[in-house]
Amino acid sequence: MQPLVSIIMGSTSDLPVLRKAADFLEQMQIPFEMNALSAHRTPLQVEDFARNAASRGIKVIIAAAGMAAALPGVIAALTPLPVIGLPIDSSLQGQDALLSIVQMPPGIPVATVGINAGLNAAVLAVRILALSDPAISARYNDYIASLSAKIVKANDDLAAIKDYKYKV
Repeated sequence: MQPLVSIIMGSTSDLPVLRKAADFLEQMQIPFEMNALSAHRTPLQVEDFARNAASRGIKVIIAAAGMAAALPGVIAALTPLPVIGLPIDSSLQGQDALLSIVQMPPGIPVATVGINAGLNAAVLAVRILALSDPAISARYNDYIASLSAKIVKANDDLAAIKDYKYKV
């Protein structure tokens, strides 16, 4: 299968956060690839990856990085594809990474999710893919319906609790 999403991490220490993204893409039956590339330590490989991602069939890139967090922005500068920046909590509770990713110059957008929000990065990637693929859209809509069903069930479960003296 040809990957549609590329998950790029600055270091394999980011894998626990990115596993959530990979798990969701797997659940949604979206082919993906994962690579460790560093904007600072492997800049030539990052450039090669970013310049060639679209021609390899990649549709969306999730780029995760901590501290200076240059990786998402560097990739966005080198590809026409949508890039989702995922700040990693590696220092300063991830706020340094968040600000690095969010503060991109005009013309180089990086969609950014919350600190360590690997699941949301993958959900956003699936939303983008769903715009042009009815099968992905159907699976995504089923996922959204399941979220609603979980809350309805949780509310019903709360209503069934009878062991509080003043609960009406």
